[in-house]
Amino acid sequence: MGRWSWSNKTEADRLKKVEMWWLKKYGYLDGWKSGGIQWSNSWSEKNDSIGITVSILDGENYIRFNYSQTEDDGEKKNFDYRASLVSSPCNYGGKRYWFVCPLSKNGVFCGRRVGVLYKSGDYFGCRHCYELTYKSKNENRQSKYRYVFKVLDMEEKMEKINEGLKRHYYAGKPTRKYRRMIKILNQSHSNYALLKNTKML
Repeated sequence: MGRWSWSNKTEADRLKKVEMWWLKKYGYLDGWKSGGIQWSNSWSEKNDSIGITVSILDGENYIRFNYSQTEDDGEKKNFDYRASLVSSPCNYGGKRYWFVCPLSKNGVFCGRRVGVLYKSGDYFGCRHCYELTYKSKNENRQSKYRYVFKVLDMEEKMEKINEGLKRHYYAGKPTRKYRRMIKILNQSHSNYALLKNTKML
């Protein structure tokens, strides 16, 4: 795809990101839609908004990124590229979509299925390629925010399981890995509901 860089153990919480749940919430997974994302806070990058186009039509599933940024030497660079989207069946029907990380590292294409893409270098990519960490892992897990940490840890576990998930059903029954992923997903939803009830979100 081109030159990109990453910062070792950068905190994912501080980066611009595109999340699958956000795309679903705003109708980007219903067919074809073009729009944009704007961030209200920016710590380390100069561009505060990007243009996106999402297509879920005729088997051509992708998100297209379009943005520009100004380098430290004043040079303006334009970016226009795609990341594929794939889906997996949900336990109670329907589909869950995932990003396919578009980055390559040491000449090897990543291709991981993830729910979030982060911008730590020039391009959006997964937390594995950018070697990101979560702020929660640097905090005391016994603090009042322990449930926030649990939600993030469960999402991380679910992504790892999904990366190695080759089939969801065997002989008409859910596979062990798929059952585990659904269990973690349900636990994550429960913790998220608790956060809302305690007004921590």
